[in-house]
Amino acid sequence: MSEYRSKAGVARHDGHGDDELVLSREDGVLVARLNRPERRNALSISLVGKLAAAALDAEESPETRVLLLTGTGDRVFCAGMDLAEFAGGGDPSASDPEALATFTRLMYGGLKIPVVAAVNGAAAGGGLELLFGADVIVAADTARFGLPEVKRGLYPAGSGTLLGTRIPQAVALEMALTGDLIDAARAYQLGLVNRVVPPADVMSTALEIAGRIAANGPLGLAATKELIRTAAVDVDAAMQRTAAWQPVIFGSNDAREGATAFIEKRTPNWTGT
Repeated sequence: MSEYRSKAGVARHDGHGDDELVLSREDGVLVARLNRPERRNALSISLVGKLAAAALDAEESPETRVLLLTGTGDRVFCAGMDLAEFAGGGDPSASDPEALATFTRLMYGGLKIPVVAAVNGAAAGGGLELLFGADVIVAADTARFGLPEVKRGLYPAGSGTLLGTRIPQAVALEMALTGDLIDAARAYQLGLVNRVVPPADVMSTALEIAGRIAANGPLGLAATKELIRTAAVDVDAAMQRTAAWQPVIFGSNDAREGATAFIEKRTPNWTGT
């Protein structure tokens, strides 16, 4: 992987240093690694801002086709909101409005580019909500998932209330109302994650899937992601968006390039236009 410079700053690709978010690039995949192991990779106000900046930069960069989220360590992907910061008076909702809006889009699956997650450990509270923004999730077989907010007198105020759109509503209610976590095998059984692999294989598996996604036409990816996610909650809205997307996609340079490359038996040269 190579070092990557973005609005979120520069972090060393070898995994050292003390930056809260380590960024690196693997071809068309931007890897964003939460790097607060001493705080269980919890989401501080500053980390939320850096994630938002990286996500926005990934959307705007023609070289970036996929955003891949992961965490430092082998025990925790993300423990959610930094409760110590919150108890001390830190209010995530008081973050920079633009950064908060972008982070909210990320959590609700609203980024224009595909998002893959390599879940190296537990994803709880805001950590699980962050995964709701991922389109494909690869989990370690040691990972656990849950929304424990009610145990702290809170509720899943991010995208946690979307859990019932990802798994059966009865199970979503049980998880959210008890605050209990489920293991990776149960998460796979429920369809919450796509793959469950040994911890050593999480990153390589996620990168392999991300690479296969990144090889496809960017306009087609954007349309497909938006329409599938929209249809899951509002079929009528998805039909309207399909009508809007169809002339854009079928009249694009990429559509002609895809057909030409198929006939000429070569790899397409996508331009995103």
